[in-house]
This record gives sequence, structure tokens and C-alpha cells, in this order.
Amino acid sequence: MLHCRKHNAQQDMNDIREETGISTPTAVFIAKDLSKTYQMGEVQVRALQDVNLTIYRGEFIVLLGPSGSGKSTLLNILGGLDRPSSGSARFAEHELTGASDADLTRYRREHVGFVFQFYNLIPSLTCRENVELVTDIAHNPMPAAEALRMVGLEDRMDHFPSQLSGGEQQRVAIARAIVKRPEVLLCDEPTGALDYVTGKLVLEVIERINRELGTTAIVITHNAAIAGMADRVLHLGGGRIQREDVNPHKISPSELSW
Repeated sequence: MLHCRKHNAQQDMNDIREETGISTPTAVFIAKDLSKTYQMGEVQVRALQDVNLTIYRGEFIVLLGPSGSGKSTLLNILGGLDRPSSGSARFAEHELTGASDADLTRYRREHVGFVFQFYNLIPSLTCRENVELVTDIAHNPMPAAEALRMVGLEDRMDHFPSQLSGGEQQRVAIARAIVKRPEVLLCDEPTGALDYVTGKLVLEVIERINRELGTTAIVITHNAAIAGMADRVLHLGGGRIQREDVNPHKISPSELSW
């Protein structure tokens, strides 16, 4: 069961760490009064409103909410793909809010791996070649073959995307995201285009990356069942974090059902 205390979620996390002897981890993301407004013709749309959050190294976070709740906008700001209208966002020692385009490009390249709902693979390249594209710009990448083995595609490395199922293509996209050894893996509806069984396989891969590599994972979804595998669940609605739930007893992706 998730603990659903709106104001005391972080205290719940601290209590769990004290009970298990786990030391307080390092904060990787700190956002303060984060807001984002888009101008749509003559109408202003407030996608985020005064969001405050702290995310710690190695956490598995689920951002849960319906379409239009602000999930993707928040993820894009944390990933350096968008800028807030006001407030501040920081990754470790990197101030994201006032960073230049060049600094944000460097930040994304060196620290962040992205996984989207649609795989964005290059059809004319094999799985290995799609992953190797990232190794050319990464500072300390793992071999492409190693990344593909981590996602269970060691036998499909030389296949083209058209020869793969949707779930296999998504796992190639995950391998491409992790091959540069990112500190953070940001996943935008990674199971949105997949069936139930395949979606669970993809979630197992993301959970393994989080557990074995210590990569901070943030997954946005509208599927409440996925919350069971998270350390914390941030419920978004109307551009705000409505509440935080702490999950002291995570379940494995294989145990999820929806």
C-alpha cells in the first residue's frame, strides 16, 4: 500500500531510511516555484504552477496524472528540453533555469537519457548502429553490445527496426538512452504504445537499469497501476503536484496488473 500523506511524504521517506539504515541520498533535482505558461494565440495556458520538488539519486519516481496535467512539461524542463516561465530548476551543480542553449545541450548529452512513447529509431540502421550513434557523442559510453544485452536483445543486434516487435524497438530505444551511462533516465509514457505483456517487459528493463546501475528513473504515465513499482509517486493535476505517495514496499513489474 502507498502512504498517502499529502504534506509528509518526504518525512515518510526519511523514516523508511532510518528504519532500514539507509543514509540520506544526494538530491539530483531541486525545483522551486516552477511555473510554465504557453501562449496559444490569444489564450495563455498554464501548464505548470508553482511546482516544488526534490528528487534523489537512485530513486524510481512515477509522475502520475491525466493528459494535460503538466507531466510532460515538468519532465521536459528537468531534461533541459524546455525552460520554465518562472521559478528555478537545478540538477546537482547545474542550474538549468538560466542555462544557455549550449549548456543545456551539454547537460542532456552528459547526464540524461530519454525514452519516449515512440521509438524514433532510424529504419536504415541496425539495432547496434542505432545505439552506436549515441556513443559517438558520449564522454564515457559502454559498448553498444553491452547496452543491448542489458535490455535482452543480444540476439537481435544486427536486425533492423522493421524486423522487431514494438516492445523490442522500445528496448532498443532504452539501450540507446543508457549506453552513455546517464545519471538520469527520463521516460515519457514508455509503455503507451504497447500491449499489456510487452509493456510489463519494458518496465522490467527500466527497473533493472534503476536497480543495477543506480540510475535515477523518472517515468510519466496515466496508468495508476505502474505506481506500485515506484519509490515515490507524484500525482499531478492542473499543473500542480496534488500529493506525493511513498511506497515502502515496491512490487516488481511482473506483479503489476491493469
